[in-house]
Amino acid sequence: MSLVAIGLNHHTAPLEVRERITFAPERMTDALSQLRHQLRVPEAAIVSTCNRTEIYCGMDTRRADHVVEWLHDFHQAPSETFSPYLFTRVDQAVVQHLMRVCSGLDSLILGEPQILGQIKQAYREAGETGAVGKHLSLLFQSAFNVAKQVRTDTAVGASPVSVAFAAVSLAKQIFGDLDEHTALMIGAGETIELALQHLKTSGIGNVIIANRTLARAESLAEQYGAEATTLANIPQLLHRADITISSTASQLPILGKGAVEQALKARKHQPMAMIDIAVPRDIEPQVSDLSDVFLYTVDDLSEIIDRGMQARKQAAEKAEHIIEHQASDFMRKMRGLSAGSTIAELRAQAGSIQQQTLDKALAMIAKGEAPEKALQYYAHTFTNKLLHKPSAGLRAATESGDESLIRSTRQLFDLDAEAQPVEQNNNDQTPDQNKTNPDQNKIN
Repeated sequence: MSLVAIGLNHHTAPLEVRERITFAPERMTDALSQLRHQLRVPEAAIVSTCNRTEIYCGMDTRRADHVVEWLHDFHQAPSETFSPYLFTRVDQAVVQHLMRVCSGLDSLILGEPQILGQIKQAYREAGETGAVGKHLSLLFQSAFNVAKQVRTDTAVGASPVSVAFAAVSLAKQIFGDLDEHTALMIGAGETIELALQHLKTSGIGNVIIANRTLARAESLAEQYGAEATTLANIPQLLHRADITISSTASQLPILGKGAVEQALKARKHQPMAMIDIAVPRDIEPQVSDLSDVFLYTVDDLSEIIDRGMQARKQAAEKAEHIIEHQASDFMRKMRGLSAGSTIAELRAQAGSIQQQTLDKALAMIAKGEAPEKALQYYAHTFTNKLLHKPSAGLRAATESGDESLIRSTRQLFDLDAEAQPVEQNNNDQTPDQNKTNPDQNKIN
């Protein structure tokens, strides 16, 4: 079994492609079930965030194309819609990639910490559905440990740079001081909460939190001294918002062009900053056609993010060295895991042959055969059966010109070691008695 990762992210695909391939939370269990039972993928986990959709599998690499076909079928997309943007990584490349992702080195914002929590959630969901086995368990746990080491040993996450931070920085660029402005936060997840923290630090005047579930909005509003409401009330209060930051898991837009036009009229066309950091997008792209509206998406934040990256780049170089070393160490563990499984199977096979042969030898004694004869039968038959398949394989390898198997066998069984002298006492035996019966030692 190999480790395989198939997916796309902000490095390989534009926003309009990424938003078509996301996995809604309510469909994640079904997706994992299809991978395991329809495609017969032994182990699988799906990471689906605003910037990446990646499927991690423990499987035969020859089945990777089937996963790509399934991706199109699951999202009801024409064949090859996503293929130009997909990457496929195998074994050590998978390990290094996931370690980089968990450490924040592959994020839109270098070193951002939110991705680690998202990966852990994806791992938990896969585990709860029974999709995680020993290979993916070792992979994800190792990646989490490396991410912790990177955070501890480097300054890659020292600066407060994130999508949420960039969104608030952008609002400050547009409006300057925020103490007399109102922000509308659509959603109540981790990204929105982080944006709230930055807004409060920046001195925002008023905050409204709109969420599908009022109780969650109220809980967040209580922490940050904000007003809580539901998504249904957004059209009635949108005109109050100078800044709108939206991040929900909705598969359809929350805000359309018409609602924003009405809000602009009520505001007498005072400018509005709208920052959509959701994938799929919460705000219709056509809103950007309106005068007095500054609409930005996650892709538009990259310039702001770049300015905060310089301080982290040196730390990232050190982190890359940590990951390279840990990935190599992980592959040694994986090879050991594979060897352990093979050794266990080999021992089980030998044990089965041993028991079958022993049972027959004991039956011979029970029928009155001499113990010496039964013992000779046991030793001869056990050796023959144990070495029959390896011997046949070596002959076939030699006939086909595969000398590597011969060399490996000689090394494995130490056949080229210097022969040790065997002491023999021939005083009480004739030369004929010392001869070995060639048929007795013949290996079939």
